[in-house]
Parts: sequence; C-alpha cells; structure tokens
Amino acid sequence: MTPNKTVFITGASRGIGRAIAIRFAAAGYQLALCCRQNTQLLEDLQQLIISQYHTDCLIFTGDTGDYHQLEAMISETIARFHHIDVLVNNAGISYIGLLTDMSPDDWQHIVNTNLTSVFNSCRLAVPGMVHEHSGKIINISSVWGCCGASCEVAYSATKGGINAFTQALAKELAPSNIQVNAVACGAIDTEMNAFLSEADRIALTEEIPSGRFGRPEEVAELVLDLAQKHSYLTGQIIRLDGGWI
Repeated sequence: MTPNKTVFITGASRGIGRAIAIRFAAAGYQLALCCRQNTQLLEDLQQLIISQYHTDCLIFTGDTGDYHQLEAMISETIARFHHIDVLVNNAGISYIGLLTDMSPDDWQHIVNTNLTSVFNSCRLAVPGMVHEHSGKIINISSVWGCCGASCEVAYSATKGGINAFTQALAKELAPSNIQVNAVACGAIDTEMNAFLSEADRIALTEEIPSGRFGRPEEVAELVLDLAQKHSYLTGQIIRLDGGWI
C-alpha cells in the first residue's frame, strides 16, 4: 500500500482512465479524478473506489483544456490532500476523417482537449512537485503520435505534440527529481475503438503480432509501475502496442 500518496487523473470516467483510477485505488493512493461531461460515470466510479478500496476520492467535471477550470480542480485537490505526487494526463478525443473535411473549430477542439490540457495540468501541478523535489508525470499518448495515421491528422499531431512535450519537460524537471514519461498506446479495447466493425476488428487484430487488442488494465499496470519505480527513467515514449508499430 502507498499511504498519503495522491494521484490526479484526467479523463477518468471510462476506458483507460477508469482502469488507471481503479489500479491506483487498489494500490492505496488518494485520488482526484476529472472528466469533461460524464458526471454520472465518474460518480459511480467514486462510489466504487470508496466502498471497495476504502481510499479518499475527489471528482470534478470540467474542461481540462480550459486553464481556469483546471486550476480550480487542482487547487481543491491540493487543499484536500496537500500535494499531488502523480499526474496522469489521459484526457483525449479522436477525430476520424479527411483533413479537408475538418473545420477550424474541430481542429481547435481536439488540440485543446488532447494537448493544451497537458500544458495546463503540468503548469499547475509542477510547482508543487518542484517544492517537494519529487513527482511523476505520465502522459497517455498513442502510437500515431510516433508515426502518424491517415485520416487522423489532428489526433496524430496532438499525440506527437505530447511526445515532444514529454521529452522536453523531462529534461527541465530531471534536476528536481521529477520523472516525465509517456505511454504510447496501440489498439486498446475501449469505447474509442467501438466504431470499428467486426470485420475491421479482425483485420486490425491480424496486423498486431501479439494477435489481440490491448486491455485498459494493461495500460493501468504500466502507468502504476512508472509511478512507483524507475527514478532514472525519464523522457521516454514507451510503446504499448503488442509489437504493432
């Protein structure tokens, strides 16, 4: 168990974020969780965590791409728990379609949600970590941030931005004993991939050397490992993709 450690997780109401929250709760962390609009799902998760894992859990609904909204969430978290030891940036949306069909508003929305949110959370959480001379920042990225995907230009651009952000911030924060890493996920079996037809799922599975989609719980296990260990591992983009890319 990890007494008096606090993790702040964005995009925590479902999928990978929910799995990460449950894994950290099982490890004894205090949790602060946020999502953009799925308040009921987040409330259900909060009740599960409190009743099953007997640890404290704050929840927030708001836009992590809005600096002032996130500032209020992080301020309340610090007021309650006094510090944030681990920051997990998981909030993200996808957009499937041709670049020429994408509106400027669509572009700005995905950039704010996927990339600006990472700046916002780090800008707000890092000073406390520097003061404590300790901290872990784990950004949830994608293999498409490493190589790009057709019809996912905006998504690939934001995830590529997260990868570069991770590597640069790691260099800034290493002297303060703060490690910054990213997990570049491959095909993970979440609602984000629910649009795939059965035929598409089979075809995609055949491309993956491991022969299956990844599970959210596998992402969560890796994130917890990065949070608890590896003080010399920083600035890394760790692909979790079954050998796909």
